[in-house]
Amino acid sequence: MFSFSDPSAVVTRLRTAGCVFAQDEAGLILATARTDAELAAMVGRRVDGHPLEHVLGWAEFCGLRIAVDGGVFVPRRRTEFLVRQAVGARPDAGVVVDLCCGSGAVGAALAAGLPGVELHAADVDTVAVRCARRNVSGRGRVYEGDLFAALPDGLRGCIDILAANVPYVPTEEVGLLPAEARVHEPLVALDGGADGLDVLRRVTGEAGEWLAPGGVLLFETSERQAADAVEAVGRSGLVPQVAVCDELYATVVIGLRPGAS
Repeated sequence: MFSFSDPSAVVTRLRTAGCVFAQDEAGLILATARTDAELAAMVGRRVDGHPLEHVLGWAEFCGLRIAVDGGVFVPRRRTEFLVRQAVGARPDAGVVVDLCCGSGAVGAALAAGLPGVELHAADVDTVAVRCARRNVSGRGRVYEGDLFAALPDGLRGCIDILAANVPYVPTEEVGLLPAEARVHEPLVALDGGADGLDVLRRVTGEAGEWLAPGGVLLFETSERQAADAVEAVGRSGLVPQVAVCDELYATVVIGLRPGAS
């Protein structure tokens, strides 16, 4: 049994289990647990390989504390670059959609960065939708369904920012992901099909119908997939652009619908 009176034991156990940032993780777990029993349970889950964010029940994202339930895709720090690109591209946005929203982290961050926007979010996963509703409560609405089919038809042609955090890991590479992801995060949030771009192509194929003139579509991809992603955006009638952040190892593809913003 671990105790708040002996934090070094928590650090040692995490380090022995292979946690590279054992000191930092121990500090977060100790700050979150309320009892010795809860502390022991949290350490046990982390040692068993659960993502730290699932153990804590939250993740920090764009300065916000985002609730992350077990089985929900954990928001990555690199995705903060997508949020910054979206805010920079359309600081005047009135309608924002967070598609494939997972925990709703991107939508919540965009709502915080663009006060007064009308926020909509959607995901196909029931657990994710439930979690996202907690994170965007009071800021927007979350729908359950497959991509655009989940959205109210009244949004068609009205979206200024369409952030689509689509899965882009090729199917044969999912098994190469760290166990934290492949075991504890939903496959639907990771597997992007044979070349990783199946869901992306579905999004780009319809995005032009949903964006307002001057609206932007943004999504992450890998550096090696960027050229094919740009081609898919171009075929949809949107004007593509690629933004890269070396510090966060982030590649974001942006598609602009021509017209006045």
